[in-house]
Amino acid sequence: MTKLLDKKSVINLIDKEADIIIPIANGEPIQLLDLLEEHASELSGVKIHQMLALHPRKYILGEMPGQLSHVSYFLSGATRKTYQQAKMELVPNNFHEVPRMLSKVTKMSMIFSVASPMDEHGYFSLGTQADYVAEFIGKVPFILEVNRNMPRTFGLNQIHVSQIAGYVEHDTPLAEEVVPEIGEKDMRIAEKVAADIQDGDTLQIGIGSVPNAVMSLLKNHRNLGIHTEMLPDGIVDLVESGAIDGTKKFTNKGKIVATFAYGTKRLYDFINNNPSVEFLPVSVVNDPREIAKEENIVSINATTEVDLYGQCASETVGGKYYSSSGGQIDFARGVRFANNGKGFICMHSTAKNDSISRIKLDLTPGSVVTTGKNDVDNVVTEYGIARLHGRSISDRAKQLISIAHPKFRAELTAQAIERGIIN
Repeated sequence: MTKLLDKKSVINLIDKEADIIIPIANGEPIQLLDLLEEHASELSGVKIHQMLALHPRKYILGEMPGQLSHVSYFLSGATRKTYQQAKMELVPNNFHEVPRMLSKVTKMSMIFSVASPMDEHGYFSLGTQADYVAEFIGKVPFILEVNRNMPRTFGLNQIHVSQIAGYVEHDTPLAEEVVPEIGEKDMRIAEKVAADIQDGDTLQIGIGSVPNAVMSLLKNHRNLGIHTEMLPDGIVDLVESGAIDGTKKFTNKGKIVATFAYGTKRLYDFINNNPSVEFLPVSVVNDPREIAKEENIVSINATTEVDLYGQCASETVGGKYYSSSGGQIDFARGVRFANNGKGFICMHSTAKNDSISRIKLDLTPGSVVTTGKNDVDNVVTEYGIARLHGRSISDRAKQLISIAHPKFRAELTAQAIERGIIN
């Protein structure tokens, strides 16, 4: 019996007040969500739960009250303004805890996801995804949107036709990341981080121009491993240069491990039918206890501002919510538990053409601490590395002031003395 669904059959599967879970980024099923919006008058109290939505929609904008609404776990360009207008909900979380959180606070009524076509054994692949949905394969009904452009990948993201409620077919190109341009400051930061990376280290690499710059400097390294939440484009260059082979990893030896991929078509082509890449649930990839098993793990992430205690506000900009915590704290804690772990949180020292210091006595009012002072290892700007772990508050403040823009160092020192942080 075929499980190919027509529009009416999909809508008939949606209960009143259902909680529908949508994966990150390219796991977002365009046709299925179009269908929900088209038939919103037939729905009642349905909530769509998702991190990092790619496309702005009527229900995200709050235009379908009582029918369809959006609950975010990480803001994006499609959701940020709506949240700032208080028209949708944002749930704080650490990324590795999202599957457990969803199972506790939602009905887990159904999961909608994009998948690659079924193979000869009856298996679909979630492609660029495992994230927080792969954990529920065989436990929660799935409706798949089969897209021939979705790469077939390996790991714990395979779902058998017997485990789904049905599928629709919709071929569309995958969304691609706009790769940020690498600037002079990015390269200066990257040079400092790259100098601390040794042959045989395992890397977690965040999104943005600084992580991209770091990857560009590692092509002559050898035996690097990858254990990262998001798989970026720069991985392809490192594999092709011979820098990555995973032979020194302590878990998943020889495998590039991620929980989702987001990049350009070059990345999607690279992961397609590539047995060296495995996508595992975020509850595995981002669990600090699992991260710590990689004894030489190096984590590279970004923040927007840091205070003189070392608190990092990485999800707000100018005191307004911009994203969410993601996996930054997962890896900050994981590297601390690892025998030789290193964590780097990177940022430009200033904003707005050097008129504002990102290193501050106090965080901007309204800012939210993402990574607390006790979990921060190293903070990096274009002026150097502040090595904070195990340092006193006074030493931390002095280290941070030393990597601030020179024009702000005297003012920061005076403020710290007045506050009694340093003497």
